[in-house]
Amino acid sequence: MSEQLILRQVLFFAALVAATLASPVYGRLGPVDPPRYDFNYAVKDYNSNDFGHQESRDGYNTQGNYYVQLPDGRLERVNYYVNGDSGFIAQVEYEGEAHYPAY
Repeated sequence: MSEQLILRQVLFFAALVAATLASPVYGRLGPVDPPRYDFNYAVKDYNSNDFGHQESRDGYNTQGNYYVQLPDGRLERVNYYVNGDSGFIAQVEYEGEAHYPAY
């Protein structure tokens, strides 16, 4: 290869790299705000459906609770939290007595 051809190739790749670095960058994440949200919902209707959920998150700290009316008549409540790398920590409670129909 001639020196002139090698010089052209080097200049071409240098120009390509410069153009790439000068172009706007899409898809890269800059400084990102930590996630924050708060939501809740509840359902109670005439078919004995009774359940709900509440959760809030601030950065890596999440806490919430949910409840559901079980078919045996008890109400199950779950309180939970996640703090960083602690994992999902839940406390489950039941309200009421279980009732089963006689056959």
